[in-house]
Amino acid sequence: MLPPWGTAVNLAVAPLFDKHGYPQVGTTNLTDKADQFAKRWPGHFFLLGSASMYADALLDVLANANKDGKIGKKIAMISVADGFGVDSAAATRKAAAKHGFEIVLDKTYPVGSSDLSSLLNEVKSSGADSFIAHSYPPDTVLISDQARVVGLNPKVFYTGVGTQFPFFKGKYGAEAIEGQMSVGGINGDSKAVMDYRARHKEMQGKDADYWGSQVTYASLQMLQQAIERTGKIDRAAIQKELKTGTFDTILGPIKLENNQLRGIFTVGQWQNGVFQGVGPANLPGAKPVIIPKPEWKK
Repeated sequence: MLPPWGTAVNLAVAPLFDKHGYPQVGTTNLTDKADQFAKRWPGHFFLLGSASMYADALLDVLANANKDGKIGKKIAMISVADGFGVDSAAATRKAAAKHGFEIVLDKTYPVGSSDLSSLLNEVKSSGADSFIAHSYPPDTVLISDQARVVGLNPKVFYTGVGTQFPFFKGKYGAEAIEGQMSVGGINGDSKAVMDYRARHKEMQGKDADYWGSQVTYASLQMLQQAIERTGKIDRAAIQKELKTGTFDTILGPIKLENNQLRGIFTVGQWQNGVFQGVGPANLPGAKPVIIPKPEWKK
């Protein structure tokens, strides 16, 4: 059995996976309660990280840019009013305080919003060099569209889910999204990752995304190797192998820590048509971040 898509649905079905002993190798769910949930559901694995991982890496990027004199310490943040937005915004506040940043605007918007221009005008008037939006794909497009209309182009422009999807570059073109940041990112220097992307496009007729797709493929490699090592479809044995084993994947060797995957890109940026990983900066293949973001191209 494979897991569903999204944090809320993964958590909703977790008791059923646990009741029947199925390993739940989640690659589209992130939560700061992973440690707690791993104890409750020992066969639930979190491969996309936590909200804190993403916020900490982003604020590390901003702190380094501030140290280099590229940005000030004011942040304007908006977030979709659901679990993803709430968790991500809370983690960002904590990380911002740790680095001495000031969040000068901090507002939510309803799921399904069709006009955010007034809110974006508030962001524009805030004087913040860094704009962070914890958004879902429809909101990400709406924000990106309306930012151009109202002339919002801060030095850091960070939007949420959808930014790293192939349709995003298809909609705007590579030049028009240069410098836009979000979650995820790839090691564009990795032969294994780029080979996977080529195979994906050949089979599906379209590009893989630059975040969860490669992690999902790596999770299937892990599951395959766990099954091969146990020699049979033994759910308990497979769970144990996933907990303790080391697996050879397109992301390199993976060994989970308390049912969680560490060491993946959590901050990415569009650079020359590729959504490159830029944070954490110590990961293999990490690219220098482009700050300030170039002017919008139409």
